[in-house]
Amino acid sequence: MELRHLQYFKAVAQHLHFRNAAASLFISQPPLSRQIKELEEELGVQLFLRNNKRVVLTEAGKYFAATVDSIFAQLEESKNIARQIHQAAGTGELKIGYISSVYQPHLAEVLKALRQVFPYIKTSLYERPTIKQIEALEQGKLDVGILRAPVQSDKLTVQTLFFDPFMVVVPSAGMKFAKADVLADFIKDKPFIFFNKEYAPHYYDKLVEICHRLGFKPDITHEVNNVHSIVQLVEAGLGVSILPLSLKQQYAKLQLSFIELRDIPVSTEVVLAYKQSNLNAALKWFIKNYKKK
Repeated sequence: MELRHLQYFKAVAQHLHFRNAAASLFISQPPLSRQIKELEEELGVQLFLRNNKRVVLTEAGKYFAATVDSIFAQLEESKNIARQIHQAAGTGELKIGYISSVYQPHLAEVLKALRQVFPYIKTSLYERPTIKQIEALEQGKLDVGILRAPVQSDKLTVQTLFFDPFMVVVPSAGMKFAKADVLADFIKDKPFIFFNKEYAPHYYDKLVEICHRLGFKPDITHEVNNVHSIVQLVEAGLGVSILPLSLKQQYAKLQLSFIELRDIPVSTEVVLAYKQSNLNAALKWFIKNYKKK
């Protein structure tokens, strides 16, 4: 039995159609049928019931399909571990996911220091929402993610970085509000600019909760998927927003006012997530050294 037999079987099991399976493998149908027949003869079982109208897996075929899926998953994991062992020597690539609503100059400083320790490492950065990062981390497409809790995955190790309170962001600089109710009166009728609900559902819920605590339901006029667009739209006078307080320093030069919400104890947890089994030496250094100032 060769690997191609398993690949061909997997394609037919997925498509349940020999011509479509052959097309997906970029081969003609007769060689595919021949390979499946060879596999069945070697196993001594019938894997498919087929006639002119349909193809279905036998009970033995269903069991074998689950086993083959497990074999390919293990093979992919072995390839990732082999790459990680190679990278442990200080070469290779470190793939980092991050959300737009973190203080990015700090990330840049850590990457500069990383370069001093691992001069031959390649770093690749991917701006992704938390949900997409979790999926990529589980699949080995990212080595580490900077994201917001909750991280609901039993495959990942999660390390708290810091808890981030929120602030209200309004256009024009120098605005101040003595009390929360005065601030609420000012912003409750303004258009709000928030993160897209499907893009960052938990984060979106936090923002709506803050408005409810201030005593109103926000008029969400604009939804976007990154913090840079939010602050640009607010500065242009298209509305107001609520953002993590840690971003205040990053956008201090813009014509905006940042009002801390000291009386509303709502915050968001920023975390690192990664696979404990990842052997990349640069990753271990990054985890140890990426800390909030």
